[in-house]
Amino acid sequence: MGLSSDREAIKSAFLDRHGWGDAARVPLSGDASTRAYERLHPATGPSLIFMDQPPNAETAPCHPEATPDDRAKAGYNALARLAAGRVDAFVAVAEWLKAQGLSAPAILAHDAAQGLAVLEDLGDDLFAVLIEGGLDEAPLYDAAIEGLVRLHEAPAPEALTAPGIEWPLLDYDEVALKTAGDILPEWLPRLKPELNFSDAAVAQWDAIWAPIRAQGAAGASVFCHRDYHAENLIWLPDRQGAARVGLLDFQDAVRAHPAWDMSMLLHDARRDVSPQREAAALDYYFKLRPELDQARFLADYHALGALNIVRILGIFARLVTRDGKPRYAAFMPRLWRYLDTCLADPALADLKVWFDANVPASSRT
Repeated sequence: MGLSSDREAIKSAFLDRHGWGDAARVPLSGDASTRAYERLHPATGPSLIFMDQPPNAETAPCHPEATPDDRAKAGYNALARLAAGRVDAFVAVAEWLKAQGLSAPAILAHDAAQGLAVLEDLGDDLFAVLIEGGLDEAPLYDAAIEGLVRLHEAPAPEALTAPGIEWPLLDYDEVALKTAGDILPEWLPRLKPELNFSDAAVAQWDAIWAPIRAQGAAGASVFCHRDYHAENLIWLPDRQGAARVGLLDFQDAVRAHPAWDMSMLLHDARRDVSPQREAAALDYYFKLRPELDQARFLADYHALGALNIVRILGIFARLVTRDGKPRYAAFMPRLWRYLDTCLADPALADLKVWFDANVPASSRT
């Protein structure tokens, strides 16, 4: 019996054990991760989502006590403080989100050791799909901001718990932020062979980002979804307030600066967020959080937004060149436009000079 048939036997046994062995199973389109999803259609009752994250498909997540050297030896997930797709992380985060009155899917059954879970089906009404279909984006983005405010006002716990599970909520620290930023100089030249970053350019890159990483780590104070954008948010108009936003793909949650998820929402790699929508969303956020120093927040939003954007550019370059997923190249021009907007902040003049010197406009495509 091969690995795929072994895995299928494990999945079938799990479904049998929990009473869904006879449910019709329909594969759902995947993403850039090692997870797979199916929609279950039981003989009676609503449809469900079956999540499959094979154990050991990724390098280990970060141990809370790991040193930077430990993390480097463990691999990328430990350096970046990613959850390695772990089902126990997903379950623990989901339970915490629901306790805040937010709409994470209910966990109906799970086996963390086997990497399997059955979830409430929140439907297919992704923000991105509805907006593309003509729905007014304003109430959706307002609700998304209400969700962020709920996350940012809730005390961020040291650990997230569910029955039999305790998952640490780690800081998005300087090591993780450096890992994020360094993906671009490593992988962009592999996508754009005309680029060749000298040792001096790489050293300058690191020096420019050092104070930004420090401010991001120092401001790590709120629960951060980490992948909060229109293809991971589901519209649930029958619910109220922030609960109208169905949440997906949150297992990599960390404690981070509040500007990080704002950047994920408004520097959306997969759809254009207009300057007008960006401004309206930020204004609404400040209206709901009047205690904030708006100038300080916007400065951090531009700086950490730039870091987030270069992280995604680097990841997309890696997906295209290493993983053979060329579709991600189509998203990159949008990210370069967002980056230009961030770099218009005079406080980021040194970073703008670096890009102008090392990544000409012809390579920002």
